[in-house]
Amino acid sequence: MYAMRKELNQYRQTGHLAEVTVADPHRLIQMLFEGVLERIAVARGAMEHGNIRLKGEKISQAITILNGLRSMLDHDQNRELASNLDALYEYMALRLVQGNARNDASALDEVIRLLREIKAGWDGIPEMLRRTAAPQQVAVAG
Repeated sequence: MYAMRKELNQYRQTGHLAEVTVADPHRLIQMLFEGVLERIAVARGAMEHGNIRLKGEKISQAITILNGLRSMLDHDQNRELASNLDALYEYMALRLVQGNARNDASALDEVIRLLREIKAGWDGIPEMLRRTAAPQQVAVAG
């Protein structure tokens, strides 16, 4: 749980402190997904407007959040799922680096599509399972 809150530091800096403080583990993961998607969207806009500094800053923040999601995977709960998500998050970070270096909006769009798909699955977890799952069980799907 400590690692999860640590990775949400980006949200604390943007006025989401109250929500982070009271959020359950499922909601914290949702917030990370929202945060990474926001940062990629801003980076994409910065790319279109030629703002190299902002693009790099937001891509770096997005990668930090992806690394946070990776660090919260519980490989003991479901080794295969956690390994697959770990590899996917690593791939997304690589695509963000490539998109930044090559000024390639399609790389950022690819990551956005992948994240939206994962987030949709995460958001689809029934409320009953959210309440009954232990934090480490919830984190495996993140």
